Amino acid sequence: MGKGLSWIEGSFIKNLQLDIVGFLAILGEGSVTANIQVSTLSKLIFLPRLLPAPQVFLRPSRDTQLERNAGNVTGVFSGNDKDYVHYIGHVVLDAESMPDYSVRCVQITNNSKGKVKARTKGPLSLLAALGCAESIAILIVSVWNGDGMAMLAVLLLSFLSSLAGLSNWWKLELPKRRQLRRKPRDKGDVVIRYPNGSFLVVECDEDVARQLYFAPENVYYLIESPWVYRLMSLAGTLMLMLGIVALGNAENVQQIIFAGCYMLLNAGYWIVAAMPASAHWDLSAFEIKKQRLEKYRAKKAQRKMKEKARGTFTDLNTGFTWALWKTIVATKSIDWVKKNDALPETPIWHKWLNDALEKAQSQGSYEATVEGYDYPVKSFIVPDWDPLQHFYDLLDESKQEQAKTAKTTEGKVDIAKSTAVEGTDSPTTQFEDSDFIPAGPRRAATLKVDG
Repeated sequence: MGKGLSWIEGSFIKNLQLDIVGFLAILGEGSVTANIQVSTLSKLIFLPRLLPAPQVFLRPSRDTQLERNAGNVTGVFSGNDKDYVHYIGHVVLDAESMPDYSVRCVQITNNSKGKVKARTKGPLSLLAALGCAESIAILIVSVWNGDGMAMLAVLLLSFLSSLAGLSNWWKLELPKRRQLRRKPRDKGDVVIRYPNGSFLVVECDEDVARQLYFAPENVYYLIESPWVYRLMSLAGTLMLMLGIVALGNAENVQQIIFAGCYMLLNAGYWIVAAMPASAHWDLSAFEIKKQRLEKYRAKKAQRKMKEKARGTFTDLNTGFTWALWKTIVATKSIDWVKKNDALPETPIWHKWLNDALEKAQSQGSYEATVEGYDYPVKSFIVPDWDPLQHFYDLLDESKQEQAKTAKTTEGKVDIAKSTAVEGTDSPTTQFEDSDFIPAGPRRAATLKVDG
């Protein structure tokens, strides 16, 4: 008969093996890394507390620039162009959830109130306070129970977060253009094309465009010296290892408390990592006003997609051509399309762009009061025009023109074959090559045709 299942014998607390609990202190690297830049921008990073996966702050080197996002950014008037989107510019407009082939229009102004910074009262701040409260609670229980190893572990692991914060804390300085004299700000409208075929049209002045999309995002660390930073990272690594060793030698009761605290923190950081990046940033330095594309007569499939976006100003489309057309309606320009590499360089698309611009410029825009908004919402009038059908029409015209040209060429060759030149060993034809060469002097040429 087989042996029965074995369980913990005797006292559950005393005989429970928790040597592995130290690994809980270094788990959760992915969720902590997701918001590492905004975490180290906040002064709460100096707060002694339990922190999951503190090793992510102990790297050999630090980032010299903020994360870049995929997309093509082009200035409508300035001609500036970049093949990526700056992190702050991406976060300001919360562009992570744009549907395929959608178009959004916004206006951004700099209200000169404060700077872009980490949100003081946000999810990350709550997690920092929770970690600090857990450290204090564990320290009190450790002293009460007389567990020196648990006390040493909580002190090492808590002050490790302060050391990591000191070595990684930085300030964000968005560049500003210096003006020699007071003058009206230049228009700096920007079009962003994302890989999923969506477009984001930003109406702004040149200063805002430079700050968010074209000028470098400068990162200034409190600890500037790379060598000092590496020494601090080394000290932090030693503190982490000693803290885990001390935790492994703490009493089971204390290890259970540590395990519960780290599991709670890991769950919290995972939830926070799933939130949009804009939830962690204080972006009050910029004022954002939504704009919209006016409703128009559309096909049935497009009307269904419009219904999905009811209550929002996101314009949904069935394909890239429609999305591009709406963007041209909003910008009233096609120069940016070429710099943005949004279309192939072909005669048909060139003709289509010119026709689209002509149609877009036939209608303007207006401002109207919309329920739920405390400012007049700008609306772009979309002409009743089918951009995709027009492209197919141009394609058919091109094919007909090519067929007509080929037929004309064949007729000329047949006429040339029928003319033979006497005194030659093989049939030859004589004609003037000016029929084939559009420019240049008229001259006689002889084409030899195999008999």
